Amino acid sequence: MNRRPRILVIKPSSLGDVVHTLPAVAAIRDANPAAEITWVINPEWASILRGNPDIDHVHLFPRGEFRGLGAAASLLPWLRRTRQLCPDVTIDFQGLLRSALIAKVSGAEEVYGMSDAREGSRFFYDHVAQVNREEHAIERYLKLAAATGARVTEALRCPLPTGDHLPNFDEDPPFVLLHPNARGDRKSISTEAIEEFCRAFRPARVVIVGKAKRRIKAPENCIDLTNQTTLLELVRLVRAAFFTISVDSGPMHIAAAITSQLVSIHTWTNPRRVGPYNPNAWVWKNGELIRVRDLEAAGKLRKSRAFKVSDVAQIAQLVRANSGLTLAIP
Repeated sequence: MNRRPRILVIKPSSLGDVVHTLPAVAAIRDANPAAEITWVINPEWASILRGNPDIDHVHLFPRGEFRGLGAAASLLPWLRRTRQLCPDVTIDFQGLLRSALIAKVSGAEEVYGMSDAREGSRFFYDHVAQVNREEHAIERYLKLAAATGARVTEALRCPLPTGDHLPNFDEDPPFVLLHPNARGDRKSISTEAIEEFCRAFRPARVVIVGKAKRRIKAPENCIDLTNQTTLLELVRLVRAAFFTISVDSGPMHIAAAITSQLVSIHTWTNPRRVGPYNPNAWVWKNGELIRVRDLEAAGKLRKSRAFKVSDVAQIAQLVRANSGLTLAIP
């Protein structure tokens, strides 16, 4: 009796990149409905694959356990388990030396990767998809999927879990979801801007999410859930919010996959490459609000400017125009 074809997807991190890979894996599934697809992913992001119809198995990559004096005790058993996967095809969406080594260890008959892979990882590939580093990550990953034989169309699927309800949190009345923090201070917005967002949306609720070390003086309409939500609870909050405002981050890309009621704030990053992949969402860049579908005609976007407290009013006006909400500012 013939076994099912086996496909191994390697994309351990980060959260935004995992979300970007979902449409490519969906295309691979559509091209290989009988295949057994396994995804190599870091434990902290694995829940984003919950209920995904395109994935049969999750192979956790506990990278944090592979450090220090006891690394060998964890790494060697993991390598043995990885070797037992024996896929027919491994597809490296990460493009780093460690992901290429995982592909090699898996014992795959064929390994696919991208032309912009780094750290010498291309030497481990049997097939290389030609991609443009200046393209959006989703477009690069779709080209890799196409190189494996998948058919890529404009109708993309990006399956995400429904999320988990937060205990003791009422989703009514409506609220704005604010995600103001990202890795690297230059992406995050200031504490003063966070507090101004809360004031600008009064009396509507503003729910602040994400991870951060700082504390804010939350006005009465502001609910600070910083460091208090799981990944799946965050997904549920995005689904429940009537508008999401986020810096360039993984949660922003989750929002872009769920709703067009989104503003993505970009200080130094280029929204054409790392912005929301949703034509009806909005990006803020250098004091301007631009619809994603209009980015190509927007001229150069490489210039950087910090997000100021005075920029809050512009976004609040946009939210009011697109939601019918009455806000505190004129």
